[in-house]
This record gives sequence, structure tokens and C-alpha cells, in this order.
Amino acid sequence: MSEAKTIEPRPYHHGDLRRALVDAARRLLEAEGPSALSLRAVAREAGVSPAAPYHHFKDKAELLDAVAHEGWEMLQMAMTDAKAGVEGREQLTSIGIAYVCFARDNPALYRVMYDAARDKEALPMDVEDANPENGNAYCLVRDTMIEQGADPRAETHLELATVAAWCGAHGLAEMAGFKQFDHLKAELGGERPFLDAVFRHMGLFPTHAHD
Repeated sequence: MSEAKTIEPRPYHHGDLRRALVDAARRLLEAEGPSALSLRAVAREAGVSPAAPYHHFKDKAELLDAVAHEGWEMLQMAMTDAKAGVEGREQLTSIGIAYVCFARDNPALYRVMYDAARDKEALPMDVEDANPENGNAYCLVRDTMIEQGADPRAETHLELATVAAWCGAHGLAEMAGFKQFDHLKAELGGERPFLDAVFRHMGLFPTHAHD
């Protein structure tokens, strides 16, 4: 029996129904995957009537968009927290490790985030908007590079470096769990030292920096 089927519905009484539905969707998503998600199943998990979700979401796709949006906000928060724990150029590596760990710890949510982005052919983030409240993890990477010496006037170069850093983290998130790398993790002392070493070998910092 799957974990989701053993979870008792959480009765909904007052407050934010949309919030309760998104939370229920996330629980089902991680327990059973996107294929098990439906508005009826989410209503049951949230402890509300089958009709209740339709007050906020017209269909499953709209619900998944809301779940994906929350996932991007969670990722930004994880990366921000990781950055705050270190100083200097260690920050970019720490941000990258936070990205990989988020993907590992929330695999179904991570897939939904990128599925939604592919459907729209765009990441849900404005590359010009650095407001942390908007969950803009992309700008967090770019601005960290600037803080550590990258020249903000070299806009194209900086943008390409940010894309490279993002792709590096995304690629490592896809590959880090493969058994072929177990010997490296053992040699380096665990998964985190392995991730740290890979990021250090990527050379992600832009070469055009302030003197």
C-alpha cells in the first residue's frame, strides 16, 4: 500500500482553501506521482467536497501549474538559505548544491516544475526581476556572480555564465544519483563533497570581472 493511501484526509474547516489544495496535491505527488493526481483525489486528500477544487482550479493542468509555482518558490528559498550560510565564492557552489539537493529530495515536484516550464517554453522567472519575494532563483545565481566580481556591464557574457551555472546544476541533479559515481563519493567522503568537487571543476565564474 502506498504512503498516500495510508494518509488520513486532513479535514478542512476555515482558512485558505487554495493553500490546502496545493498542499494536498504536493503530498499526493511525492507519494504516488503525477499520474495519480486528479482534482477528486486532491479534494479527498484535503478533506473537502469533490466540487471544492473547482472554485480555484478549472482542471488538473491548472492545479499542476500552481504546484509548480510553489516548487520554484521553495527552490529559491533553499538556494537563498544556502547562500546565507557561507561567504565569498563559496556561495555559488553552495547555491548549486542546494539546487541538486532540492531536486533529489523533491523528485516528483521537480519534474512537475520543469514539465510546466516546457509546456510554456519558458522558465517562470523574469531575468530582470531580482525581487527575492518573487521566487526568482535565476536572478539569485546571476546576482551572486556580480557580488563576487562579475562585471554587470558585460550583459551578454554575464547572462551566458548564468545559463551555464544553471545548466551545470540541472545536469548534476540529473546525474548525481547514478551508481557509476559511487566510487567518487566514497573516495571524496560522501555525496556533498562529491557535489562540491564537481561544481569546483565546472569553472562557472565569468572571466570578465571587476579588478
